[in-house]
Amino acid sequence: MKTNGGIFKLKEHETSVKTELFAGVIGFATLAYIIIVNSLILTEAGIPYEGAVIATILTSAIGSYMMAFWANAPILLVPGMGINAMFTYTLVGTMGFSWQEALVVVVISGVLFSIVAFTKLATVINSSIPKTLKEAITVGLGLFLLLIGLEKGGIVVKGDSSIVAIGDFSELTVLLTIITFIVAILLFLRNVPGNFLWSILFGTSLALIFGIRPDETESSIHISDYIKVFGQLSFESFLSIPMLAGVFSLSMVLIFENIGLVNGHVDMLGQQHKYKKALQANAVSAFLSGIFGTSPTVSSVESSAAISSGGKTGLTAFVTGSLFILSILFISYIKWIPDLAIAPVLMIIGLLMIQNIRHMELSDLSEAIPAILIICMIPFTYSIVDGIAIGFILYPLLKITLGKGKDVSVPLYIIATLFLVNLVVSVH
Repeated sequence: MKTNGGIFKLKEHETSVKTELFAGVIGFATLAYIIIVNSLILTEAGIPYEGAVIATILTSAIGSYMMAFWANAPILLVPGMGINAMFTYTLVGTMGFSWQEALVVVVISGVLFSIVAFTKLATVINSSIPKTLKEAITVGLGLFLLLIGLEKGGIVVKGDSSIVAIGDFSELTVLLTIITFIVAILLFLRNVPGNFLWSILFGTSLALIFGIRPDETESSIHISDYIKVFGQLSFESFLSIPMLAGVFSLSMVLIFENIGLVNGHVDMLGQQHKYKKALQANAVSAFLSGIFGTSPTVSSVESSAAISSGGKTGLTAFVTGSLFILSILFISYIKWIPDLAIAPVLMIIGLLMIQNIRHMELSDLSEAIPAILIICMIPFTYSIVDGIAIGFILYPLLKITLGKGKDVSVPLYIIATLFLVNLVVSVH
């Protein structure tokens, strides 16, 4: 494989095979949990567990390969948390689709996403979104990631008389999380090569030393089990009103969540020119997800861990994708990486993304208020899409009331209207 002067253009990106390898390993380590978590959520929709595991692994691997070779970006594509819940609890649970019909919704939404990504619509939509709102999405994602890390480590918990409360610092897992976080932040600040990987290994070692081990569960997976899932699409409700509603809602989520995520990642890389191809890889991967038997892939928030570890090219995504393939053989060992080892990395990455607030122009309150609401509502609602929707709906409303309606682009008016309709439909 060509690396230094060929496919991934490492010299041009001022990086090395070693750095990209480390970044790819870190990316996989922070995303390994998705194999188990996504599979369990899909089983609640009725998808066989063994098939769900293999579907998750293959979709994550192929999506990352597409990002590697098409966009040459260290962005990792895996089934999205939140979207998988929408697949199971909304499309199947609430709307009454079978999981085979829900996969058709995924495929159609992926086609619509691809149309946007491969046409000028992607550029039009991206250029129509004010910079303040784009930065707000990145900051909001950072807060969301920080919150997830704090929850995974038990540092914050659901409160009895409040939404969030401080965790029990006398619990062993919480103490080990804090110790691992201190080590992780010190390694990061000292720019130790592969600092996130070392902190994960340190946290995992601590867990083993203190007897924190995963549940002993049967994890033998056979490829023959996947036949029950691959390509199992049912068009029984094709073009029915409920299916059209499902396609609309899922398409809204896919398009706008990923525009925000991809834009945030390429901004973090300082490689804005890769935005278009990265979005295209994302879109095709989302389409293929339905065929492979899982909810759609997204440009994962955890890609920031790989980027922060030095990943600059598609070699990082290639390494992560390859590790997903290898994980089929070692699925049981992935369970040995505890939350207390992953949580500190998520917390640090979240903190790094929050720094983008320094790029935001907040002197104009008609710009600042919608942006601040996006930042707050993403973690408060535990929904990237709902958080973005609140800000995007409020932005044109404020501009109109101040007599600045002409400052808002026509596409943004359309986007805001679609978000409003989606919120109303989802509520009812």
